[in-house]
Amino acid sequence: MNKKVLIPLAEGFEELEAITVIDLLRRAEIQVTTASLDSGSQVSPVTASRGTIILPDITLDDALSESFDMFILPGGLPGADNLNEDQRVHDILAKMNKSKQTIAAICAAPKVLMNANLLSDKTYTCYPGSVNVENYDQVKTKGSLRIDKNVTLCDNIVTSKGPGTAIEFALTLISLLIDKDTANKIADAVLHPHLD
Repeated sequence: MNKKVLIPLAEGFEELEAITVIDLLRRAEIQVTTASLDSGSQVSPVTASRGTIILPDITLDDALSESFDMFILPGGLPGADNLNEDQRVHDILAKMNKSKQTIAAICAAPKVLMNANLLSDKTYTCYPGSVNVENYDQVKTKGSLRIDKNVTLCDNIVTSKGPGTAIEFALTLISLLIDKDTANKIADAVLHPHLD
């Protein structure tokens, strides 16, 4: 049975991060569902940070009735802020974290994880300056450590730095969802170096 992944697309998401992840995961035959932040069942096009317009598969309301193996948050601004302001996103994060399912965020999106109190006692990475721990209370930042790596895995949380690390991020997610051999086959197909 194919693994299922949910990627919410908020107004102002970063194209390179979202589309790269969607593309590479689908190449690995992972079932990727994109969701708009619309209420109800009517899906509206979402405009990304550089003006690209994408029509998501379903709304986040409809996604709530399904189960997924992984929840992936693309970055970009104001996309990450729009995700952060949506209570449904926080509800999904809490539910998936409670069951130790994998949660992934890239670029500015780790700020959503910080606000959801998921980075306490975690090592993470993000776009430089997007998660300023001075902006968060001590409970949320207790024991957290931002490191300068392209992709970081800590327990069930995967984070990545930004647009230039999106392929490595996606390959890491494929290795977690399927295996490293599959990730490296996809790397070969897109002429990217293998994962270490």
